[in-house]
Amino acid sequence: MEFSPLLVQIAFMVLAALAVGGIAVAIFLPQLTGQADISKRVSDIAGDNTGRKSGLRGHFTEGKGEKRRNQIQESLDKFEKKQEKKKKKVTIKVMIQRAGLDMSIKTYWIYSVAAGVAGGIAALFAGVVPLVAVGAAIASGLGLPRWFLSMLTKRRQEDFLRLFADAIDVMVRGLKAGLPVNEAMKVIATEMDAPVGPEFTEIVQGQRVGITLEQGVERMMDRIPLAEVNFLAIVMAIQKSTGGNLAEALENLSTVLRDRKKMKAKVQAISQEAKASAAIIGSLPFAIGGGMMVLNPEYLNPLFDTERGNIMLMVAGGWMMVGVLIMRKMINFKI
Repeated sequence: MEFSPLLVQIAFMVLAALAVGGIAVAIFLPQLTGQADISKRVSDIAGDNTGRKSGLRGHFTEGKGEKRRNQIQESLDKFEKKQEKKKKKVTIKVMIQRAGLDMSIKTYWIYSVAAGVAGGIAALFAGVVPLVAVGAAIASGLGLPRWFLSMLTKRRQEDFLRLFADAIDVMVRGLKAGLPVNEAMKVIATEMDAPVGPEFTEIVQGQRVGITLEQGVERMMDRIPLAEVNFLAIVMAIQKSTGGNLAEALENLSTVLRDRKKMKAKVQAISQEAKASAAIIGSLPFAIGGGMMVLNPEYLNPLFDTERGNIMLMVAGGWMMVGVLIMRKMINFKI
């Protein structure tokens, strides 16, 4: 089968557009799998030691002198090196765990194949050329399941953050009442709703088979990759190395978590205007195209009836997706 020069040029343009789009995504949408600088996070928890007595740094360094500060710094360095070694690409198994699903990798790929077949059939029924239908099948098979897992992961992390500060408060009250740390965590595991309860259940059950408390918190951080969970891991690591009043440190951590929650709500309210503008800009092509199809349907028919028009729609849709993702990245602020 020979391809016309025009089709070869169009295919080259599509590949070039995808390459440029991939570079844009790599620049503007880095995956959120890396951990931020550990020292900065400790500073966020501690606050200003000279002006904020309740900060964790003030708690850990108050009256202990240079030796204790060096011990804390060494603990942070060890923790940071350990986190650097654990950095790895997020696998399908990890994505399923973060979404909170009880699903095997085999089942995931079965669903992916089913989504791909459904996407290809839907594209064929829409009347597009086979080349575009194949692209739709690949995009559906690889994209839809990952998007679904990402949506479930985000929802689960939001539910976790909503209850996490309360869980820390429960631990603080248990420690002040004289309970050991593992017993305080058992209370959280049995009394708190999902996903906080099941996550602490994993820690408690891990201790029964020889997994230390610090290792259990680090594993929870792999399943719930949030800065708030990393704060708890840092507190546990410092507590193990230098000692101190764990109840007071966790109480300060709870205060920081609640302050971060308030700040996120404030940023969410301030950014609503930008999100509304992005929604309007993103919907303009569809609104204008729909209006033109109503007023003059034959004007846009070549986009759907010809191979060249289908390829143009595919390229335009790809660039549209890149633009939407970039706008989404710009209006979503990290706290």
